[in-house]
This record gives sequence, structure tokens and C-alpha cells, in this order.
Amino acid sequence: MNSTITETREIHLASRPEGMPTAENFALVNKPLSPLADGQVLIKNLWMSVDPYMRGRMVDRKSYVPPFALNQVLEGGAIGEVIASKNSDFPIGTKVSSMLGWREHAVTDTTGLTALPQTELDCSHFLGVLGMPGMTAWTGLTRIADLKAGETLFVSAASGAVGSVACQIGKLMGARVIASVGSDEKAELLRSYGVDAIINYKTYGTLTQALTKAAPEGIDVYFENVGGEHLAAALSNMKDHGRIAVCGMISQYNDTAPTSGPDNLALIVMRKLKLEGFIVSEHWAHYPEFAVKMAQWLAEGKVKAEQTIYQGLEQAPDAFIGLFEGKNRGKMLVKLA
Repeated sequence: MNSTITETREIHLASRPEGMPTAENFALVNKPLSPLADGQVLIKNLWMSVDPYMRGRMVDRKSYVPPFALNQVLEGGAIGEVIASKNSDFPIGTKVSSMLGWREHAVTDTTGLTALPQTELDCSHFLGVLGMPGMTAWTGLTRIADLKAGETLFVSAASGAVGSVACQIGKLMGARVIASVGSDEKAELLRSYGVDAIINYKTYGTLTQALTKAAPEGIDVYFENVGGEHLAAALSNMKDHGRIAVCGMISQYNDTAPTSGPDNLALIVMRKLKLEGFIVSEHWAHYPEFAVKMAQWLAEGKVKAEQTIYQGLEQAPDAFIGLFEGKNRGKMLVKLA
């Protein structure tokens, strides 16, 4: 083990948020590093991801993943480099992806580590367009909603890590794409991607009417990231036999009391709609197929990888909170080294 590194810094969950998370819910902690045992490696994290799903893990309730423990290091996607090794499969210098984010270093066995392929692309993209967000967008459009050329696609939270990729993939698949965003600046970003119609939901008035104007003939596929008013507006504008891929509902993640659902759910029956939620980890067997396509799109300049970057581990809580304040364009990342 590198004898010059005997401790690291981590972000712990100090208390469970009620409503919008605050800086007081997090703690920056110095922790000693244990010596390497046989089969283990020491990773220096270069990048870490913050993602909306992490908010659900801050609540002590049963879900598809266990809740974060209080006064323990958080976890999430990270890209790092092996700087000491007692495992021949992961020699010094190997770049790896892991779920060992929210810390600067980690001593670990190699369970859950993936060595990154040699590529000219910045390794940070394996947390964004080439990672979970990009895979989520591709899975929702191709495996859940079965988007076809010539159809109309509506994407909410369209400037975010998943939504921005969904818009671009939708265009590459030959769809007419409508996007919902929360600022004129984000609208300009999507315009540069070739999105056909963009709605700033904060200034456009009634979302349902705005969507009707943007898609007078109706919507074939809705990629759902927001919930609430967005879902209600989409339901009102879906075509018969339309499909809704439900990726997330960020508008409800910080609610402290149950919220009423849309009052037009009967349209699911009347218009024979398919509405399916999905967790991308259950589709990870198809990642190699996605990775080949996305790497080619990136190399050809057909997909742009927008990133919002915070600097330093101490900025990770602000980056996470910024997700719910609309501060990200594309993937929100924290650069650690």
C-alpha cells in the first residue's frame, strides 16, 4: 500500500432530510485507511456522481435498494484509479468504475469494480452518457417504450443527465422530440441538440395547453422524469396506444406529505396506454449493446455530453442539493482529483 496515504475524507449522512436536503444533513469526516489485504486494491477517486435517486435512499424505508445508514459514508457512482494493489487483475494504474463515491479513497476487494476500457474519451463520461444515465435513456426508449421513427416523443426534465440523452437518442431514432425544461438557458442547450419543440414550464403558463400546441396530433411516447403536473399534461395529450416509460418523479422526492396523483388517470384506460416503470440495473445485461452504440455516436459527434462540474469532495452536498434546484445542465459531477 502507498505508505504516504493513511487516511481519507468521506461524506457521511449526518441526519435524514425532511423536505429539501440541507448542508446540515451531511458531514465531512476524516477516516483512517486500513492496510491492503491480499486481493484488495487502493482506489483514488477522480470523479463522483450525484443523482436524484440518492434522495430516496436518505429515507429509512424499504425500497429497491437499502437506505443509507446514519453516520456512515454515502455511496454512489465513482470513477477512480488503482494506486496500490494486491490483486493481479487490477494492477496499479487501472481506471475503474464503482459505487464507492462520496469519498476520496477506498480500500476494497474487487467485488463491484469494473475496469474501464481504453478510450480517448474522458473517463468522466462513464458516469454520464456512457454510464447509468445514458443507459437509462436508451433503455427507456428502446426496451420499455419501443420508440419508432416518425413518432412524437415528449421528454420531461429534458436538460438533465437522463433527459438530455433521451432527447438526443430520440432524434437519432427518427422521432419528433418535444422537451420540457425550467429555463431559457436550458432551452437553448436543447435547441442546439436539434430538439423540435421546447417548453419552459416555468414561463409558458398551462403545461397541458403548451403541450397541445407543441404536439397538436398527440404524443406517442412520454419519457417520464418528473411526475405531477407533467404526467397529467402528458396523459391529456397521449395518442391511443401511447407508451409512457417511467424513469423517475423528481417533483415528489422532497415532499413531506403524500401528494395527490393526476386527476385524469382514467385516460390510461380510455386511450389504451402502456405505462411502465423501470430500474435500469435490471436491464444491465444489455449494457454492452448500448455502450457500442453510444461510443460510436460520441465519436461521430452525434451525441453531445453536457456536464455540470463541482470541484472537491466538500462541494458534493451542494452539487446534490443543486439537482433539486435545477442547477445542472446534463450530468452533475464532482471532480475529486
